[in-house]
Amino acid sequence: MTATRILLVDDQPMIRTGFRLILEAEPDLTVVGESGDGLAAIADARDLQPDVVLMDIRMPRLDGVEATRRILETRSAPRVIVLTTFDLDEHVLDALRAGASGFLVKDGPADALVEAIRTVASGDAVISPRVTRRLLERFAALPEPEPAPPSLNALTERETDVLRALSRGLSNAEIAAELFVSEATVKTHVAHILDKYDLRDRLQAVILAYDTGLALPCTRARP
Repeated sequence: MTATRILLVDDQPMIRTGFRLILEAEPDLTVVGESGDGLAAIADARDLQPDVVLMDIRMPRLDGVEATRRILETRSAPRVIVLTTFDLDEHVLDALRAGASGFLVKDGPADALVEAIRTVASGDAVISPRVTRRLLERFAALPEPEPAPPSLNALTERETDVLRALSRGLSNAEIAAELFVSEATVKTHVAHILDKYDLRDRLQAVILAYDTGLALPCTRARP
């Protein structure tokens, strides 16, 4: 079994050390490097070729959002999980739009961090429930979006249902139960959505749904 290679990016050495101790206790995870700021992270990601980058947001020289964006512009880019001390961080949307595949708060449980890395490394996405709740609240407070662009007509009716369910934070199992279909069918619809709009993962699909007005929080549903 090949271990998942991880790059730790945080401007506080003690935090990096704590993460290293947690991750290197797992036989399928290995820390290949540490970076103290965004500029160093870009160079280290290029040189070390990690599978997953744990990226702090607030750092000197270059913040984690811009570092994420630049890293993900490269060929064979790793997956990025953004870490923050604040679940109300105003950069949540910016980080997700930059291509991050996960967003976690630093004070979460260690096993959640380990599982998030495994999930993201497998090609899926993850976001902590606290951040999901704040994200939905943030969207609910935004001005009413423009109508969905015609390009979203490429979705079938059932794919539209699945995308709306994704935007509510439902898992594949929950979507399957709600739509009375199998989990395998839901996975197929999700794969089609990602393929049609060249999206990295389901988090990017959620951003698409809200940005286009295809899905809205119930607090501002259309009449």
